[in-house]
Amino acid sequence: MSFETIMKQVIPYTEITVSRLIFALILLVMGFILSKYIIHVFRRGLQKTRIPDLTVQFLTHFLSILLYVIIILIFLKSLNFDVDSYVLGVSAAIGIVLGLGLQDTFTNLTAGVCVAAIRPIDMGETVTVNGQTGKVRSVGIMSTELLTLDNQLITVPNKLVWGSSIVNMTRMPTRRVSVDIGISYSSSLEKATGIAFNLMKTHPLVLKEPEPAVVTTELANSSINLQLRAWAKTEEMGTVKNDLVTGIFDAYTKEGIEIPFPQMDINIKEIKPKEGRKYTTEQDMKVQEEKIVLEEGLNVEGLY
Repeated sequence: MSFETIMKQVIPYTEITVSRLIFALILLVMGFILSKYIIHVFRRGLQKTRIPDLTVQFLTHFLSILLYVIIILIFLKSLNFDVDSYVLGVSAAIGIVLGLGLQDTFTNLTAGVCVAAIRPIDMGETVTVNGQTGKVRSVGIMSTELLTLDNQLITVPNKLVWGSSIVNMTRMPTRRVSVDIGISYSSSLEKATGIAFNLMKTHPLVLKEPEPAVVTTELANSSINLQLRAWAKTEEMGTVKNDLVTGIFDAYTKEGIEIPFPQMDINIKEIKPKEGRKYTTEQDMKVQEEKIVLEEGLNVEGLY
């Protein structure tokens, strides 16, 4: 049998000739070799840029999958398979998958445009977004970056920025500083209020308008709770609050205004061992403790 006859011979159960099969296999091998070369050149080109390594890896993998799919389709087409219908079906499936997978991407993109246009936050402002607090570092197409006070970088998707409440702490030029403090019931409320009010009135960074105020917020178990309310420029809030906290403590201490704090009195009684014993056993200690509690009129239940 001649070589030409062998090449024209049809493979059993198929309509594919040997020559066509060999040609398709050659295309397949050459396609894989060419794809590897293209991927290598593509990766080398991206590595020479400033694109991050993670992005380079993602783009390289995406290109390799795309090339392999094209090579397989060419291989099947060279074997006289009808790949057009498969291509349409796969394209529709890929479209559905991409549509579902990129749904959040499109949402983040749209939210980013809204944030950039309406500007509820801006560069350098301190905000609370989706429970995260920090200074706005950037508002990108897909996400917003916040830098916390301890230098942690938080990336928040734009859909969460636009879809949640935004607390902007530095947008307004002035803000109110609130300082809570408690005084004892034996102290003079009028005197304590006057000292606090005078402290705020004489502070150079406290604004005259709106006028500062001292409010009694609660009659607690062991203290009368007061709140000092003073207005200041937003950028000077931290300084004003620190000065008021230390200032009110020093002023109350100097004027004899008592600031109560939790206290607990503990009475320790010696438990002696029984006669004839050198050491006290655990049972003896328990009996003695119950005796002491009963003598003092306390409830034994729940003691142990």
